[in-house]
Amino acid sequence: MKLIGSNTSPYARRIRMWAAAKQLPMSYQHIDIFSEAGHDELIRHNPARKIPFLIDDAQLICDSNLIVRYLREKHQLPFPSWDQENWLILINACNDSVVELLLSKRSGFDIEQDKLFFNLQRERIGHTLHYLNEECVTEEFLHCDYLQISLYCLIDWVLFRELVDLSDYTNLMAFHGRWQSQAIAQQTDPRN
Repeated sequence: MKLIGSNTSPYARRIRMWAAAKQLPMSYQHIDIFSEAGHDELIRHNPARKIPFLIDDAQLICDSNLIVRYLREKHQLPFPSWDQENWLILINACNDSVVELLLSKRSGFDIEQDKLFFNLQRERIGHTLHYLNEECVTEEFLHCDYLQISLYCLIDWVLFRELVDLSDYTNLMAFHGRWQSQAIAQQTDPRN
């Protein structure tokens, strides 16, 4: 099995961290999706042009959520509860909105403008982070390792990209601090 993604992708990072924690046999290949060769490889494997994707012999899995589902089934690992799945969807929604803001900023747009698209992204980010700040300390949330890793990767990516001020989210910042010292978090740090 080979996971293909970008070292800065929070979606690829969470799978790398989780697979390492579960000791799953999976190699990892970084591609630069903005280079010609990386873009060509992305197009060749994933019509949605998203990373990460997983290749397992002839099987291609083109989405991070499906990759984890596939790995859980293949290795007979437990599935999360419905509440845990819902929290993961919220993490993904927040992550998607922050990525949209970063891409907009890199495209030369002023993301602080009072425009519908930017307002919706900022609103989703704020509300989702507020909700996750309250939920990340609950027993059911902390009982799912992939959920915790996904939240850590979101928070760390937001801090890395410096697009959102997280100082008011004390639970999220404490959560980040606990995960940041773990070896797998340091080994996959996008700043390296």
